[in-house]
Amino acid sequence: MPQGTAGGAVWESVLAELAERREEFHAQSYVPRDFVGRLKELGLFRSSTPARFGGAPMPPPEFLRAVERISAVDGSTGWVAGFGSAGTYLACLPLDTQAELYADGPDVVYGGAMFPVNPVTRTDGGYLIEGRWRFASGCMGADLLSVGIPGDADGDNRPRAAMLRPEQVEIVRDWDVTGMRASGSFDVVVDGVEVPRGWTFIRGGEPCVDEPLYRYPAIGYQAQVHAAVGLGVARAALDFASRAGARTGVTGAPPLADRAYYRTGYAQAVAAMRSARAFYYEVAEEVWGAVDGGADVSDEQNALVRLSATHVAAIAAQVVHEVCGFSGTATIDNAHPLQRMRQDSQVPALHAFLMPSMYDAAGAVLLGRPPTVPGFR
Repeated sequence: MPQGTAGGAVWESVLAELAERREEFHAQSYVPRDFVGRLKELGLFRSSTPARFGGAPMPPPEFLRAVERISAVDGSTGWVAGFGSAGTYLACLPLDTQAELYADGPDVVYGGAMFPVNPVTRTDGGYLIEGRWRFASGCMGADLLSVGIPGDADGDNRPRAAMLRPEQVEIVRDWDVTGMRASGSFDVVVDGVEVPRGWTFIRGGEPCVDEPLYRYPAIGYQAQVHAAVGLGVARAALDFASRAGARTGVTGAPPLADRAYYRTGYAQAVAAMRSARAFYYEVAEEVWGAVDGGADVSDEQNALVRLSATHVAAIAAQVVHEVCGFSGTATIDNAHPLQRMRQDSQVPALHAFLMPSMYDAAGAVLLGRPPTVPGFR
């Protein structure tokens, strides 16, 4: 059990309910608000709320382990739970705005849809916003949502995120995908809502809260969180393969565990996954230790955060694919447990924060060159 969260009995209760209800979530394409409430019981949505506003900031390595554990039961729900860390973005908002956001308590569920960045009309105090945005993961259970709008010179022209209440947004339930189906990453539509400038921020911008968590690299943290989902799904696939070793096929051949190719494939998958996982958590612990001790995160440390997250997401997807391969013909059945795992495992590796271009960017920084992709830092 991750330290700093609810007790073991609560965790077991929530995970047991998730195992019972995940088919319901996938059928409707989202995790409902009542179960998001169960995730709140685990402390996940106060884990990125500043202590000054009643939060209980959680060290990133602990939060990542929590997301991994949930994702081993259901990847989509792990994806939604991962947005408990996205409040680190909100630390860039003015303090009076944050005080208003957390006025009713620290367990605030935040989700966002950044792209496409839609044009806005400037007003005296802010922006008049309208348009349609994609991939608003977890929007059905969110207390706050943001959408992407153009930046300006104050933020080096990086896009801004404009905060909205759920009642100011129309959710279009058009999420029809194979992987992470229950993440509810629907489109959102905004029709002529004025948002004050103080309710906008730049993702990964300078925080207004002086607490250790908000000195941890915000964009890199989100990359790690998405990667933790893939890690949990791969863990579930390996657990399934371990249990399946005693099974025999319809042909009457020996049990899977008595076949050399199965044993070899399983051992190689375990070695690959555990190696990537060790690197991933080693970096998270190292960087958090530096931040918690008052040090600034170096460019090299940030590059390692991005590299280890990208690598573990890629290896997780590869491992699940390989488990399917050595598990035989039965895995082609749409109802086979490994089918959903295979589909879910691909999604983190395809995320913009974790695509193969991040290897190039990290390599450039580690070799003393500028990063090769925007928003790397």
